Amino acid sequence: MRYCHFDDAAKEYVIETPATPLPWINYLGNEDFFSLISNTGGGYSFYKDAKLRRITRYRYNNVPGDNGSCCYYLSLMDSADADAKPIETWSPTFLPAKTPLDSYRCRQGIGYTVFESSKRGIESKLTAFVPLHTNAEINRLDVTNTTDAPVVIDATASVEWCLWNAVDDSSNFQCNLSTGEVEIEHENDATLLYHKTEFKERRNHYAFFAVNSPTIGFDTSRDEFLGQFNGWDTPQVIAEGKAHDSVAHGWFPIAANRVRLELKPGETKSLVFVLGYIEVAKDQKWEDPDDPAKVGIINKKPAHDLFRRFVTVEQVEAALSELNAYWTDLLSTYSVESGDEKLDRMVNIWHQYQCMVTFNMSRSASYYESGMGRGMGFRDSNQDLLGFVHLVPQHARQRIIDIASTQMEDGSAWHQYQPLTKKGNADIGGSFNDDPLWLVAGTYAYLAETGDVSILTEPVPFNNVEGSEVPLLEHLRRSVNFTVTHKGPHGIPLIGRADWNDCLNLNCFSDTPGESFQTVENNDTGVAESVFIGGMFVLYGGQYVDIIEHYGQATGMTDEQTTAEAAAMRNEIAAVNDAVKTAGWDGEWFLRAHDAYSRKVGTHEDTEGQIYIEPQGMCVMAGIGLDDGKAQQALESVKDKLTCDWGTAILAPAYSIYRIELGEISSYARGYKENGGIFCHNNPWISIANALANNDDEAFAVYKRNCPAYVEDKSDVRKVEPYVYCQMVAGPEAATPGEGKNS
Repeated sequence: MRYCHFDDAAKEYVIETPATPLPWINYLGNEDFFSLISNTGGGYSFYKDAKLRRITRYRYNNVPGDNGSCCYYLSLMDSADADAKPIETWSPTFLPAKTPLDSYRCRQGIGYTVFESSKRGIESKLTAFVPLHTNAEINRLDVTNTTDAPVVIDATASVEWCLWNAVDDSSNFQCNLSTGEVEIEHENDATLLYHKTEFKERRNHYAFFAVNSPTIGFDTSRDEFLGQFNGWDTPQVIAEGKAHDSVAHGWFPIAANRVRLELKPGETKSLVFVLGYIEVAKDQKWEDPDDPAKVGIINKKPAHDLFRRFVTVEQVEAALSELNAYWTDLLSTYSVESGDEKLDRMVNIWHQYQCMVTFNMSRSASYYESGMGRGMGFRDSNQDLLGFVHLVPQHARQRIIDIASTQMEDGSAWHQYQPLTKKGNADIGGSFNDDPLWLVAGTYAYLAETGDVSILTEPVPFNNVEGSEVPLLEHLRRSVNFTVTHKGPHGIPLIGRADWNDCLNLNCFSDTPGESFQTVENNDTGVAESVFIGGMFVLYGGQYVDIIEHYGQATGMTDEQTTAEAAAMRNEIAAVNDAVKTAGWDGEWFLRAHDAYSRKVGTHEDTEGQIYIEPQGMCVMAGIGLDDGKAQQALESVKDKLTCDWGTAILAPAYSIYRIELGEISSYARGYKENGGIFCHNNPWISIANALANNDDEAFAVYKRNCPAYVEDKSDVRKVEPYVYCQMVAGPEAATPGEGKNS
């Protein structure tokens, strides 16, 4: 491969050049503290919520595109004198310095990233990871002199602080350019630089960046560190060869530590850098609130305690070994030995790893999701459970409770919620009518994996309102009944603002620039129906019936209540099933919807958007049409009309003009995103549907067409990471078919 290769034994993806088509990133963290790190050292860190607790700054739409995270500089100095000058400077991660390296390798592992590089006979190894149960990122830097002469290397590491709220940090400059605050501490041969913006006012948390070695200088002012006309590739203090020991007062606070390493031939020295996040009780914020001389000095004991856990190489190695053992245990829960190296690799390692990361993030933060708006998705988080629940069931249980707590009393739900507050995101609102049914899907998956019936009796509030708690089973009941009571003129469920396809906005009718297609409703006639939700209701309504029949008695239901409710729900399911097979059938495939005028969407009668993938997958997974040939016919139509070398497109033909009655879906260029792109998320529905229809070879063929390992040799075209799925691959009608986006 030009760029890379899999190392299955090490569970790593090995990248041999920094010049990948796009930044290829890894996610570090398992619980509350997370870092994104690219193969050239870009990224950012946050605690729980990338909007409300952003720790380091990242600039979207930046040039070059990859930036942020911890910036490392190695400077070969002309002497060990105080006024020594740099002979040459490079970054062990290539960026930000961009100095060509003599050798480079990035190993993206399971929960860690390693950079191995060399320049002028100086080898470096930088290992980054987030330890278990720790709100910190650890960076171990090993520097080795392979020359036959002594050398002096100045190692500088820096981070740029985000002022906590990522939205405010990137917009409210008239205010936040005057709020940044720092503290500097030299403690036991180590230097700790603290970010304490707003700590004296309303916050009880701070961050720090520390190194386990005496420093020869530091900087906390970005302006001092970079200089007036320099960027992160050539900071002024690096060019000068000397830190300024600057103290930030507002403007742009950073943390940069400079350490001098004098290396004999063959000698290796190691440094440990810790980026940590600390929360303290509000009555314990200050070092000594009763001492006037110490007013405003933050309580650093928790930071010291955290830092001291990683001050030696042995401690760092132990923490990394613990992390590796954790992942080895998790991945041993489920594995296959198929004889197909690529299948085994993806199922046993990378699929499960991506499912874990996706569960943690729910798409809320990446290089493509800014983390500033969406938060955790109600639908998304429930779907994530399906691939994650076998890994850490107890986390899945808590996530179900968190999700259900954002449901409304009528069974509808907030479409998104913020992970820090767990409150619904009012900017997006609700009325995505598929959302409630996904709660049934997620809970059913949890019950099937664990048999933990106690979750059904867990008290869960509506909209996080104290005193509104009801058992989780009642939330599921209201989910299915929401669909029962929200059907259109054909007996098919109403779509609301949208369903799984957020860009199919049949009630929006937007012609005003800047309006959100997802939140504007200009023509909600109560008519627009989703055949896709119809399939969902048949599938997940059936799962709800299974739940009450298996566990109803354990939740306090009598046999009579269980029998009556199950029978009533089966009648509702049968009615929707029949409606989909009649009013939702186009002759050779399932319709996508009926619009606000009750006209067909996804029909051969249209010139564009004739067939959509979602109802074909969902309806067949629900068993609709398996008895009369409709399911088989729909899948044959998918293969004939939607399938290409890169996977199965979301629709065809793509829309060439804006269709106001359809919404955002028709606003994208042909072949991209929801307008004819290939969505990796819904391609598996077609695999599952084919398997249920006994089309085994086609089920596996669908899987292979866009599975990362099977298209690794096309990385020049696909561009995104070859070890994970991205959101979308450009479809056959696109100008650049096969190009991936949003990983």
